Formats: sequence, structure tokens, C-alpha cells
Amino acid sequence: MELDVLTAISPIDGRYRGKTKALAAYFSEFALIKYRVQVEVEYFITLCELPLPQLKGIDSNVYETLRNIYRNFSEADAQRIKDIESVTNHDVKAVEYFLKEEFEQAGEQQWEALCQEYETDSRTGVKNLTARYRKKQQALVQERERLEVMKTFERKYADYSFICGIDEVGRGPLAGPVVAGAVILPKECEILYINDSKKLSAAKRDELYDEIMDKAVAVGLGMASPARIDEINILQATYEAMREAISKLSVKPDILLNDAVTIPGVSIRQVPIIKGDAKSISIGAASIVAKVTRDRLMVEYDKILPQYGFASNKGYGSAEHIKALQEVGPSPIHRASFIKNFV
Repeated sequence: MELDVLTAISPIDGRYRGKTKALAAYFSEFALIKYRVQVEVEYFITLCELPLPQLKGIDSNVYETLRNIYRNFSEADAQRIKDIESVTNHDVKAVEYFLKEEFEQAGEQQWEALCQEYETDSRTGVKNLTARYRKKQQALVQERERLEVMKTFERKYADYSFICGIDEVGRGPLAGPVVAGAVILPKECEILYINDSKKLSAAKRDELYDEIMDKAVAVGLGMASPARIDEINILQATYEAMREAISKLSVKPDILLNDAVTIPGVSIRQVPIIKGDAKSISIGAASIVAKVTRDRLMVEYDKILPQYGFASNKGYGSAEHIKALQEVGPSPIHRASFIKNFV
């Protein structure tokens, strides 16, 4: 039953609705919740302006950000608090959970303002929430410091317009190709958590792959098949894959930062860096792109050749893989030069 003149319980919402409608902004349940939020925000700002000793260090520039919490307060926000309250049966707890969601949805730039607003709140749930986001802030500071170290070589060669990182994945497996990645990132590009792909979870690699592909100036991929590896050996096949990756870049690089190797047959200046995928953001990005590309390919091979467990072992010599080799024999994507000791 919808609310109208005939179904309203109170005449205020019924026959007199037209005359009292403007009062809804002040006397409705929505207004009660909104002004409760406004009181909390303004009370905090007043304590800052006294100033309360614990709040002396809070920047007054955050006040307007805090006021936007109630200025932009919507019926959806109020309904969310009511929905939470229907589960918790506690209006204060409902506000705590709402604040938690507000933190989680807020951008990083809003965390400080939100933490400052609520860190003096005596409620345990709110205290735990602000403490958690303080830790996240500190973790981000540490990550950015780590990332600055990874940009050492990029800063050293900053006079070059297009710096390209090169890395390969798949030199050691018994099956599948070796894949090389070449990535040119914009100057001062920030992609948090880039690292040697082997140090990252599969989920994090996938996430970073998308961000790299979105932000990179250019990305090139090269590949050498198992047959080619058997024909010319893994090292030469790796070089071949790297040259192909460079050739597929849409922008010609001015300098190459390589993970450990110097690639023959390339006229562009090269800088080999030992463990470069953990020391250069460009090489780290190339490592991630190559790893995700190869892993996804091996998952597709697993659909055709499920007996070898390629989806999980990615062609490396796991016990399951070796057992299948001995029982079933090699597949067309196995490297004959790598499996002599197993078949």
C-alpha cells in the first residue's frame, strides 16, 4: 500500500501533506539521522577550534571535507543506516557500521580527514576502525618509499624520453613457451605494489597487469615456442623473444633496462641489472605482463591437455606433472631438450 491522502495514518502526511511537506526536511526520520551526523561533525570541528589539546595538530583545511559528509548526505545514506539498525537493533552501532563503510568507500585522500574526525570518538568500534586506517596509511607511506627505491634507475636515466623495461618468464619449465615483456611507463608513473612477479600473488599480478596495460605508454610481448627452444636452446630463444617484444612496442625506446642480460642484435643502448625485476619499476612491470600472459596461456593449454596439470604448475616440473609425463608421455608443447631425464 503506497502512502497517499487515503492511506496515511496521520493527517500531516495525508490531507495536510501539501501544507506540511516543507517540514519533512526538519522533522522526518531522514532529517533526524542527517542532523545527528551534522551535530557530530560540527561538534568535532568546534573541539578542534577551541582547541582541545589532543586536536591541536589537525589542519583546518579538512573542515570543509568533513562538512561535505552531511552536506551531501542522501536518502540512500539514511536508508543504509536504518538497514544496518534493523540488524544491529542499536542506532549507535548502526552509525559505527555506516562509518566503516564510509571509510572503505572513501578515497585515500579522504582517510586522514575521516581518521581525524573520529579518532577521539570513545566508541570501541570507531576506535578500532580509525586505528585500522591509520595502519593502512602507514603501509602506503612505506610502499611509496619502496617504490621510490625501485625508480632509482629510471631517475638515473631520466634524460632519456622512453625508458623500456625488459624481462622474461618461463626459462625453467618443462613445457610451454618462454615469454618476454617490454614495457615503457610514463615518467613519474605510480603503480603501487609493482615488484618481481614471483613475489606477488596471482590475484595481485592480475590486478597490476590491468593497471600496467592501462597506464603504460607502450607494451610489447614476444614468445619462443617449445620447438624453437629445442632448436636453438633456451638462452637464444629468450633473446629472440625479447627482440620480438621490443619490435612490437608502438613507441621506439631510447634505452633498455634489462633483467640481468644484454640482448644480442639490438642497437638500442642497454643496461643489464642483476635482479632487475625487484630493482626497477619498468623491469618489474615487464615481469608482471610476461608472467600473466604466460600463465593465462598455460591455463588455456590445460583445457586441451588436462592430464598434466598445466593450470596449476604452469609447465614447471611438479610431482604431478612428472608423473603424468612418465605415464602418458610428452605432449606437443613439451620441450624435448628439458624432459630427457623424465621419459
